Amino acid sequence: MILSLYLARRFTMLVLVVALVFTGLLLPIDLMEQLRYLDDEGAGLADGLRLAALNLPGALYQILPLIVILSTLALFLSLARSSEMVVIRAAGRSALHAAMAPVMAAILIGVAALIVVNPIVAATQAQYEREIARWKTGVSSVLSVSEEGVWLRQGDGSGQTVIRAARSSLDGTILFDATFLAFDENGSPIERISAARAELQDGAWRLEEAKLWPLGTSDNPERDAGVMPTTTIPSSLTEDQIRDSFGVPSSIPIFQLPGFIADLDAAGFSGLSHRIWLQMELANPLMLAAMVLIGAAFSMRHTRTGRSGLLVLTALLLGFGVFFLRNFAQVLGENGQLPVALAAWSPPIAAILLSAGVILRKEDG
Repeated sequence: MILSLYLARRFTMLVLVVALVFTGLLLPIDLMEQLRYLDDEGAGLADGLRLAALNLPGALYQILPLIVILSTLALFLSLARSSEMVVIRAAGRSALHAAMAPVMAAILIGVAALIVVNPIVAATQAQYEREIARWKTGVSSVLSVSEEGVWLRQGDGSGQTVIRAARSSLDGTILFDATFLAFDENGSPIERISAARAELQDGAWRLEEAKLWPLGTSDNPERDAGVMPTTTIPSSLTEDQIRDSFGVPSSIPIFQLPGFIADLDAAGFSGLSHRIWLQMELANPLMLAAMVLIGAAFSMRHTRTGRSGLLVLTALLLGFGVFFLRNFAQVLGENGQLPVALAAWSPPIAAILLSAGVILRKEDG
């Protein structure tokens, strides 16, 4: 038990050290990227630094499996150089048994990341998306999905229009049971339009079965309301703006994802990418355990036997391969070419089984 705690503690400290190293590498690189991206928008150094700091937790969270495999290699190589691994094996511990302490530590790190770090990353990522949208479009968001339906916002210098619909098409360009509430530049309502169907076309919404209430010019809007078979409303929205307003699934905390997916389904949008992200987040502790076993399979040996550099390189290549295989499976799942559970859970489970097989084969040999 004492030996297991010792190995788990050293592994956890190495994870923190490697994470700090990546922080020092990623922050200045991202800072330069933000300044280049917002160069035409007049962003300064302070703005770029704030955006880079908001984007940093998400970047570190995304490469957590790579941080874990590097920490695993550092742990077992240091144990081999100090001959501690020789002592551990001489005490009767098998290679797989010795790897269990870092594996359990990696699983606990994954669970802690899921419960604690994920909401922090979601908050910073959501704020980052709002900041980028504000710099590029002048508004923080044009679309929101809730239990009440779909909400959009459009506007220009003369006022704003808030749009609510019971449901929509997958891309948000066709709305059903839509209500348009227009406000002037002072924030006072000037008209309300309801329509059975609204379709976004080039620079305008085309409304069918519409009814208009003149709120700003009439003392009795219902009396002066007019019914129109079809009409159009100018719009500054585009299909790309609506699509980009969804943000990324990582900007939603893990505890809110099931409810958000239900709201997407009720509103008529596709929640497939959010389902894939939810399952991949749940499978992340197993992914970290797989990275530990891959690193252990190629580094739990004495340095005097030689070829340590080649074996470390092999472990890194396999770790990167599994990492990108998981991302590739995510893409296939989001495109509907793989079932959600298969895309999320098969890469870490396959990596665990294969790396455990390598360790057992070396043990028998």
